Amino acid sequence: MKEEKKKIQKYFIVSAGLLSLFVLYTIAIMFIDVRSIGPQGSTVGFAKVNQYFHELIGVNMLLYNITDWLSIAVLLIMFGFAMAGLVQLIKRKNLLRVDRIILILGGFYILVFLAYLCFEFFVVNYRPVLIEGVLEASYPSSTTMLVLCIMPTAIMQFNRLISCEKSRYIVVALCSVYSILMVVGRVLSGVHWITDILGGVLFSATLVMFYYSTVQLSRLQDLPSRSAVNKSQDNKAN
Repeated sequence: MKEEKKKIQKYFIVSAGLLSLFVLYTIAIMFIDVRSIGPQGSTVGFAKVNQYFHELIGVNMLLYNITDWLSIAVLLIMFGFAMAGLVQLIKRKNLLRVDRIILILGGFYILVFLAYLCFEFFVVNYRPVLIEGVLEASYPSSTTMLVLCIMPTAIMQFNRLISCEKSRYIVVALCSVYSILMVVGRVLSGVHWITDILGGVLFSATLVMFYYSTVQLSRLQDLPSRSAVNKSQDNKAN
């Protein structure tokens, strides 16, 4: 038990470290090599690096539209787990009786949504291109953040829910390939500065690590109650 607690403490420390790194990275983007190289005179940090990659990659609106449409899969996964939680709530008629792992996942989804809204209102960078004539917020890449937050947590759920080992491997492999292709597709579409993509990856890693730490803590807290149930069942059997 003590060893498990130490492990979980380390997980939360890693989460805090990633968050600190993301904050420092964001501050650096706001103040280092900031120049007006974007559309409509918009400024961006790490301008030399961003301009180099943008000119190297170019813009591919077809790839942008494809990745936009493919991101619907992420929303469907979120909807599926939300419905699972709603069904449990209706059947058990008490929010506290819904599986804790589902409640934590729901809280995580809310946290991701709030983070998205935060960066929509407090703009760090704008896109290097206009989308239908509009200059949109670009940091961190919202699609990258959404995919790399939802898919890893979905994989954790699938590993728990799918009992057939072969099916589990197939589902996990598909989710992993999808995530990689979405991030690569977003990079190659050229609708984000490269630092926006990296920010999305870093922030996603922070949130997912925090989610994982919370899940592990929840499981540790469940151990005493599980052992008590097992003892009660043993006593009845005897």
